[in-house]
This record gives sequence, C-alpha cells and structure tokens, in this order.
Amino acid sequence: MENRSLTLRRIRARAVHVPMPRPLATASGAVTFAPLLLVDLEAGGMIGRGYAFCPSAAVLRPLAALVEEMAPMLIGQPLAPFDLERLLARRFRLLGLQGLVLMAMSTLDSAAWDALAKSHGKPLVEVLGGSRRPIPAYNSNGLGLSDPARLGAEAKSLAKGFKAIKLRLGYPTLEQDLLAVRTVRRAIGSKVALMTDYNQGLAVGEAVRRADALDDEGLAWIEEPTDAHDHAGHARIRAAAETPIQLGENFWGVEDMARAIAAGAGDLTMPDLARIGGVSGFVRAAALAQGAGLPMSSHLYPEISAHLLAVTPGAHYLEYVDWAAPILTQPLEIVDGAAAIPARAGHGMEWDEKAVRRYRPE
Repeated sequence: MENRSLTLRRIRARAVHVPMPRPLATASGAVTFAPLLLVDLEAGGMIGRGYAFCPSAAVLRPLAALVEEMAPMLIGQPLAPFDLERLLARRFRLLGLQGLVLMAMSTLDSAAWDALAKSHGKPLVEVLGGSRRPIPAYNSNGLGLSDPARLGAEAKSLAKGFKAIKLRLGYPTLEQDLLAVRTVRRAIGSKVALMTDYNQGLAVGEAVRRADALDDEGLAWIEEPTDAHDHAGHARIRAAAETPIQLGENFWGVEDMARAIAAGAGDLTMPDLARIGGVSGFVRAAALAQGAGLPMSSHLYPEISAHLLAVTPGAHYLEYVDWAAPILTQPLEIVDGAAAIPARAGHGMEWDEKAVRRYRPE
C-alpha cells in the first residue's frame, strides 16, 4: 500500500482515570491515579494510537475537546505526520504552540506515526531508520515523599529487575533529604544507579545548598531542583554542583529546549513526548541534544519513548512507569533492566477496551 493513498478518516479522543498501584507523593503534590487522554486516529484502515498524561484531571475534558476541534482540520489529509504538524501549527500560531494546544498536537502526531508505521507493517523504530535493541531503563514507579522508615523496603522492591531507580526529594529539611537518599542507597546497594527529582520544589539558593550536600552521595542526577522555566536559576545550580543537573520534561517544544541549552541550564536533558511535539518533536530534540553534547533520556510514555531512544544518538535512560499498563493488551516488557521494544507494527500499543470502559470518568 502506498502511503500517499492513506488519508485520515476519523479521530476519537477518550478520557480515562487509571488507578496507580503505587501512589506518588512529590514536592508538587500527590498523584493517586493517572488521568490519560486516549487518541485513536484512523487512516486507510490503520488505527494509530497515542495518549497524553495530564498531571491534573481538570484538563482532561478540555484537552479532549481540543483534539476533537482539531479533527475536522485533519480529516481528508494525507497521513504525513510532518505535514499534519505544519497544518496545525499554522492554524494555532497566533494562540501559541504550547500548553494544551501542543499536548493535543503531540498526541495526534504520535498516533499518526503509529498508523504510518502500521501501514509499512514495521515497528516504529524501523520506520524511523533504526532497529530494535534493549533500552536501559530506570524504575520511576514510586519512592515519593514518605516516611523514611518505609523507603528501604520500597526501594528494594522497585530495584527488582532494574539497574536504576528514582527517588523524589524535597522534604522540609536537607537532613531529611539526606536521610532518604542514604536509606535508599543502603537498601539497593552500590550497583544500582540512583536518580533524584525535586519536582521544582526549591528556591535557587536552597537548591544550591542541597545540591552541594548531595554531591558526595553518588547520585546519577538531580532533576528539576527549581522552577523548570528558570533557566538562569538552573544554570546557577549547575555551576555550583558536581552532580549532573537534569531537566527537560517541561520544555514546551524544541524552541524552549534550545533556550535552556543556550543558558547552560543542565548537564542532561529528558523531553516529554506530549510537550516536546510528539514523535516529530522528539526526533528534533534528539538532534538538538546531540549538537549540544547532552545525553538524552525520556520522560514518561515508555511504550513510545523506547522506539525513539533507539534512534537517539546520545540515548541515556528510559523513564519507566506502568501507568498505562492497566489499559493495554500487551504492556511494555522490561528484561534485565532494559525496555524490550516489541516486534509488533507501530509502537505496539493496543487498548484493552474492557479496561478503558471500566476507567472512564463519571
């Protein structure tokens, strides 16, 4: 089947509230369920799928409505993701390509790439010019702000089958942060890499103080110690810290990422699929990171990100969360600490429709 014969026929958006097996407490608030927007895009008999994680359930319905408003602009168009992106960018340029607009565009883009890969009968990674290979992953399912007495047992559980895990920090005092780090380190040993994440919880001066104290703890990175959009503040923290500074999940498109790189805001980068511009934006971000010499990880969306990191020159780590697993017929597999990219056509996700119906909000 020639791809130019594929045109978009139908787009559907549905909201689900998926319970999280491990509720997550962060410096920015607690997350007890995953509000997900599921998008189905039909072209030439192929169904492309994508989803967006919304940190606040309050924006699920507006995001779904926005996707449905975009649908008539795309129906009848050829299945060409970059062309579809340009079309939507022209329509929404005056409003601005960020926030819900960019999340809607990103999710549609990911669904379009899924349909395109299925039209070739190949996994997404192969359509992008790469091949299936194991992608090192860290377990990000849990280890939120909680009673340090429970952290050790939880860390041991998370480390099973992984060679890296992430711990959220941002306790009221530095001493509590240090206790949490040391408790987890004792539990997992020295061979498991430990990432930390402040979820933007500190003022710049306090972040400098805590990063200095954490420099002797052997951390893989300190993530978003202050406001994600304070690039100058992150540059100050980076200059004072020996531990690598990680940021990127809140970049709104590659333009925002370019500004952060120019400011020297981080040693590492980890774009979010739904904020960077979907598959198309992630590929551009990978080139930008390569040019700046920054190792690049992913944020959430492990099912699609595994394909993308396989074609990322400076691929570092895949962030693994199982938040979408309850609504998937075949969740992503982790084998010996690495994501196993499936051989199925597209990115490999198919909805479990019975579960989708179960988790639809009232």
